[in-house]
Amino acid sequence: MQYLLVAVVAGPLLGAAAALLPAPPGLKGKSPDQAVLRHGVTVTGVILLAAIVLAAGFDHDRPSRMQATTDISWIPALDVRVHLGVDGISLPLLLLTALLAFLCALHSYFKAPQGPSPKAFVALLLLLEAGTLATFAVLDLVLFFLAFETVLVPMYFLIARWGGEGRGAAAGKFILYTLLGSVIMLLGLLLVGIKAGTFDMVALAAGGGRGLTASVQVIAVLAIGLGLAVKTPMWPLHSWLPDAHTAAPTAGSVLLAGVLLKMGTYGFVRIALPIAPDGMRTLAPYLAAFAAAGILYGSLACLALALPPSARRSAAASPPGGAGSDLKRLIAYSSVGHMGFVLLGIATLTPTGVNAALFANIAHGLITGLLFFLVGALKDRYGTADLDTLAGATGAALYGRAPRLGALLAFAAVASLGLPGLAGFWGEMLALFAAFDPAEGLHRGAYLTFMAIGGLGTLLTAAYLLIVVRRVCMGGPRPAGEPELADVQPHELAAWTPLAALTVLAGLWPAVLLGLTDPAVQQLLAGGTQ
Repeated sequence: MQYLLVAVVAGPLLGAAAALLPAPPGLKGKSPDQAVLRHGVTVTGVILLAAIVLAAGFDHDRPSRMQATTDISWIPALDVRVHLGVDGISLPLLLLTALLAFLCALHSYFKAPQGPSPKAFVALLLLLEAGTLATFAVLDLVLFFLAFETVLVPMYFLIARWGGEGRGAAAGKFILYTLLGSVIMLLGLLLVGIKAGTFDMVALAAGGGRGLTASVQVIAVLAIGLGLAVKTPMWPLHSWLPDAHTAAPTAGSVLLAGVLLKMGTYGFVRIALPIAPDGMRTLAPYLAAFAAAGILYGSLACLALALPPSARRSAAASPPGGAGSDLKRLIAYSSVGHMGFVLLGIATLTPTGVNAALFANIAHGLITGLLFFLVGALKDRYGTADLDTLAGATGAALYGRAPRLGALLAFAAVASLGLPGLAGFWGEMLALFAAFDPAEGLHRGAYLTFMAIGGLGTLLTAAYLLIVVRRVCMGGPRPAGEPELADVQPHELAAWTPLAALTVLAGLWPAVLLGLTDPAVQQLLAGGTQ
């Protein structure tokens, strides 16, 4: 198991290097481009299989214990170690990352990205997977920072070189925001490591903040939390996200929403909560306030994007950022609201709230990944993802023209709005329940207000997603002379079915995930002791 985890983390990195080498003559197939895209599918498939084997061998009776650990000295002078391990908190995120990376590689094989050489695309995709997997597996603060930063370069180039209109500005904003946040986060990590005398995350969590004064913990949480909040993204540090999603290729949008945003919230749970508990307790009400503001802002922004032009004019509402009603932009703003529920759960400092955050992380990755795949398919068919265009002259009545595509879009929308029985319900419901009864010492009146704002956000979410379904799936009839619209293709069905199936499974059987996370969360909040 120890070597299997190392292989899962290092495998994509080796695959990225191999992608840049010439393909052996017998493996080229029809063209070198096809060979390298097939290489991406093969490597990500092997990593997914290894992650599944790792999960099968995981001791589910003791999910709070770090398993498959590797602990090797790397920089003795600074006590920096190559320390890897998984528990009930990180294992689901590893599986989610491996799954989405494989589905993106599979999608790219059948729908080759428009842009420079596929060699570079596959290498960047694998490097992105390696950095994300490492972020969820490393147990050293320095290594966490290095893995956290590794993903920035491949995502920047995926947006800048294979993105759509406005890709240069979007990629620049993405790298600027995340780099600035990361520099401040590094200062916080160094402060913790130097003051505590170790960078080992397990030892720091077991200490529960011992050796760190209250003022040091507050400063550390402020610095570390700022970098994590940018990546999450937390309002008002979210403005890079809509542009990045709108410009990114489909695979980039799926990975950005599905796993990169989770790196920020994972950092709050793995680092800030157990290592600086006094600092988190001091700043938790402010984090909850920003989370509630993000829920409301994201929902209102999506509603402004979803409304028909006539309704927007009568309501004096305009799409945020002065942009058109792009469906990818709408889903990006919805992520601001959904991740607000994750942050609200964390800010309650209760096992219920943290479990809600971890569950909502996985649910958001599955559902939003599916939504970006579906919107990418719409854009391929219509040449645009603009909602006004899709619902206007083209007569995009998907139920009549492409019934399977329309049904999947409606399914993903109702899952995203939190329909009971699907994955999106549990995380948001549990986060609101935790806000009703926050940890001792937190102002209950303030958290009841945040809970009420979150409840309003769920109503607004239902409103804008149902408007989207009505406008796109129930539009007018197909104009005369317009060609038929291709329905779901076999390769699309192969890429989307796992996400839809897991969304149903997590919704009907939440104990599968909560049974993994709850013991680990209980131990984490108890200071690393049973």
